[in-house]
Amino acid sequence: MSNAKNTKQKIIETAATIFNKNGYVGTSIADIVKSTGIHKSGIYKHFKSKDEIAVAAFDYSLGLIVSAVIDRVGQEETAIDRLLAFVNTFKGFTTEPICVGGCPVLNMAVESDDTHPGLRLHVQTAVNGVRALIGSIVELGIRQGEIVANTDIEQVSTIIFVTIEGAIMMSKLYGNDVYLDRAILHLHQYIDDLQIRSG
Repeated sequence: MSNAKNTKQKIIETAATIFNKNGYVGTSIADIVKSTGIHKSGIYKHFKSKDEIAVAAFDYSLGLIVSAVIDRVGQEETAIDRLLAFVNTFKGFTTEPICVGGCPVLNMAVESDDTHPGLRLHVQTAVNGVRALIGSIVELGIRQGEIVANTDIEQVSTIIFVTIEGAIMMSKLYGNDVYLDRAILHLHQYIDDLQIRSG
């Protein structure tokens, strides 16, 4: 990797932690300069704006989570086990997060709701991608005869996603994984109920 690419990556990784911990509004270019040790002019050599840094940082943080999910899901053969693996990736997420500061989707979605439409659209696209991943597993289960044929794929992917995200919010708010643990246990039963029963 070239020095320029190394520098840009350093900015992204450092900014990812700052944005995820302090939020978009609570993070300034000065914070990124201080943490990276790179002059403001050096920052702007790689990025046009704070928004552009925020997007790159968000993508980096989300990428860590998606990679962890894919690694875990990829170890399983059946669709049901893959759905369970997806859910289980988030065990202990609030007290031992995959990326510092918690879930970038939750953090950025709340902040970008009304004030930053460009960031909001970017988060929506990312969420659509994660839901599509869940949906592809459900679709596989239907094709393989594991999951009931008339299962609403959109509904299942939405329920799994929002249950995990809501539980992360609760556990982060209270500093306790119990809410996430309860949600994961509930999703285990929900996923189990999707199966076609033999006999």
